[in-house]
Amino acid sequence: MPRLTPSSPKKTRPTPLRHAVCATFLIASQVLLPVPALAQVQQILPGLGDGGEMTASAERQLGDQIVRELYRDTDYIDDPVIAAYVQDIWQRLLAAARARGELTPELDERFAWTILLGRDRNINAFALPGGYLGLNLGLLAAVGSRDELATVLGHELSHVTQRHISRIMSKQGKQMPLMIAGLILGMIAASKSRNSDAGQAVIMGSQALFMQNQLSFSRDMEREADRIGFGVMTQAGFAPQGAAAMFEKLQYASRLNDNGSYPYLRSHPLTTERISDMQGRFQFRADAAPPVVPLVMDHAMVASRARVLTRPGVDVLRLWVNAASSGEFAGSSPAQQAGTLYAAAMSAKELRDFKAARALAERLVARTADDAAASKQARWLQAEIELAGGGAPRAAALLDAKSKERPEMILAAEAAIAQHQPAPMVPVLRDWVAVHPRDATVWRTLANLYGAQNDTLRAIRADAEANVAILDYPAARDRFKAAQELIRKSGGPIDHYEASIVDTRARAVDVLVKQQAEEPPLK
Repeated sequence: MPRLTPSSPKKTRPTPLRHAVCATFLIASQVLLPVPALAQVQQILPGLGDGGEMTASAERQLGDQIVRELYRDTDYIDDPVIAAYVQDIWQRLLAAARARGELTPELDERFAWTILLGRDRNINAFALPGGYLGLNLGLLAAVGSRDELATVLGHELSHVTQRHISRIMSKQGKQMPLMIAGLILGMIAASKSRNSDAGQAVIMGSQALFMQNQLSFSRDMEREADRIGFGVMTQAGFAPQGAAAMFEKLQYASRLNDNGSYPYLRSHPLTTERISDMQGRFQFRADAAPPVVPLVMDHAMVASRARVLTRPGVDVLRLWVNAASSGEFAGSSPAQQAGTLYAAAMSAKELRDFKAARALAERLVARTADDAAASKQARWLQAEIELAGGGAPRAAALLDAKSKERPEMILAAEAAIAQHQPAPMVPVLRDWVAVHPRDATVWRTLANLYGAQNDTLRAIRADAEANVAILDYPAARDRFKAAQELIRKSGGPIDHYEASIVDTRARAVDVLVKQQAEEPPLK
């Protein structure tokens, strides 16, 4: 597990997801711009009883506009293994919020309830309008258990279910949503220019100082999210000790000099009142440390995967490979050993040292043999290593082609494509997207399966649906038009059922493109 003490300051490229946090996860940023007097901030913060909130549909529309841009960013990642781990926690929290009445039927239906993963190493999570949430891999790498991660996600979920974003934006008038979105997209453009002066100019031009202060959650809102989030995560079956441990980590980090590694602390300032309230809720004395939730193997392995996927650099990857043979390895706990071996094997794969990666993965399989969840993670990593090293048949032998688990299903499909044997996997993925139509990754994998079958028409349609899933309607329309053109030029028999689907979907997407064109511009 990584140390909680932030490392020495280092220059990193500002990423769009991080800037989205600063603008939309409701931070009064102390890094980019100065903060005005407290009285000035208090005048613009909304009260909890304010009415006139923007409608759920309007908030969702704004969220879609913003997320459409974030999907295009290179820091966005849909890693099936990490996404499945996070989704298991997220779905349990959503079910608990429904049972408690926090998540109303209207919001449940209208909001996206989608988590976007970002490669950013900063410890942060954020909420966007319309039920979109973001999670940096840096936070996943830092938390010590499912319960700690559930604490963060439950808190963010509560900000959304209590309509905190809507309350703040509605308080400031009709132009506020577009100003917020314009600021976010301006930050994205500035980050891509890699010019700090240009970035500051864009921010100032978007009236960032004014908006960032208006978007700061009030202390009442933070306390409300603490209280409701704690109730949601405990009702979902997560240990309250995990919430205590997470709060303890944040409290410790808040005592350190802020070098930008903990933006979550700036968006959620730890006041004395909040700390006391949560300590009382956890039933711990103010001077007592919360009990430690034991590290379990599969969480340690997922945290290690998150660290590797943040692209730490060749030197760090080599250090992680060597850690599996260090003197400290033997003295660590079984879960720590599993995490170390996972990081080492995956790092060796990234370094394209497949011989070492296979050997380390075999050690990991032996270490996790008595833990079903961890053993499955080890087997998936073995399959990944074989696929990367050109061993598709060996990868296929490790996988269940009929599995309904998303990571295994995608790996099995990739192995089938590599072996030019796509037919068995087509119905498996087709059934999946019928239930999960917004899964762009599976749609693209299905397109590759159809392509391997030389079924060009279905491959194009699947690629179009993948674009719909990431809200890129113009690109989807172009792909559907390409499919229609292919049907018109076909000299052979026409699959009328598939042609009917293409025409129907093309008309539906054309409507979405027109609706998108009518939306007020964000920049």
